[in-house]
Amino acid sequence: MIHVAAAVIDDGEGNIFLAKRPDDKHQGGLWEFPGGKVEQGESSEVALARELDEEIGIKVNQVEPLIQIPYHYSDKSVFLDVFRVTGFSGEAWGKEGQEVRWVPLNELDSYPFPAANKPILNAVLLPDKLLITKVYNSLSECISGTEGAINNFSLSWFMLRQKQLSEEEYVQWVRGMREVSPLNSKRLMLSCSVGLANSLKADALHLTSQRLMEMSGREEFSGRFLGASCHTQEELNKAQLMQCDYATLSPINPTKSHPDTPALGWEAASSIIAHAALPVFLLGGMNQNDLIQAKSIGAQGIAAINAWCS
Repeated sequence: MIHVAAAVIDDGEGNIFLAKRPDDKHQGGLWEFPGGKVEQGESSEVALARELDEEIGIKVNQVEPLIQIPYHYSDKSVFLDVFRVTGFSGEAWGKEGQEVRWVPLNELDSYPFPAANKPILNAVLLPDKLLITKVYNSLSECISGTEGAINNFSLSWFMLRQKQLSEEEYVQWVRGMREVSPLNSKRLMLSCSVGLANSLKADALHLTSQRLMEMSGREEFSGRFLGASCHTQEELNKAQLMQCDYATLSPINPTKSHPDTPALGWEAASSIIAHAALPVFLLGGMNQNDLIQAKSIGAQGIAAINAWCS
């Protein structure tokens, strides 16, 4: 596989730096996150700093790992080692004559990327903390508890998972959550059937592992973000086959809710993530302090209920 180091560069104002591939190169004419080939004997970080200096004229001061992506085109295979550049000096420009631009986060979806870059795009747009609602007795309690968690822990995405509700009740709760002004600015992710999510015009849906395994194609869901609960390598492979935008992997640690379910542990989670071509959230016994460790093994971040819901 061709080892490539790539960079997600943020200007600190919510804009991401993109470069356009020359028409005569592989995947020419498409936009990409800048970077280049890792030479023999180089570390990914050293290669990234060299490539960004050569291509766009910046000196990298600080990076953090974002995602690693093995991807197979029909004519070549690449391994993308992607970093978020959190500090640099100089002004980025197209030193090699390539077209470049700073793009607002909310406009990234309108740019055509090589297929291998799609997981990077998702990793950029997804949060690093995903709130899952605990079981509530009423809609008002759910709204209050969700608002409190979002405000206390600076959360931007939340999943409405309420397995105790009938389909009709779930619809009413979704509509109720959508009517609450403070929650309108956050991303509401549904946890229900694909058909119900489509009828509610959801732009984000999280599938149970059973629903994932029953799915026959990504086109079944009409929204933007599709995720799935995974507990095994087989389920994660299915999530990738269905072109899911992310997956949760659980349980990492023992949990009170599923005491008889063996925990995967951090080492196994790291091994599974290393072969995943999509962002992965770690779930199960997670707390706020686990976020740094989760990112250090290549995870997108953590998903949790009790860590944030009081």
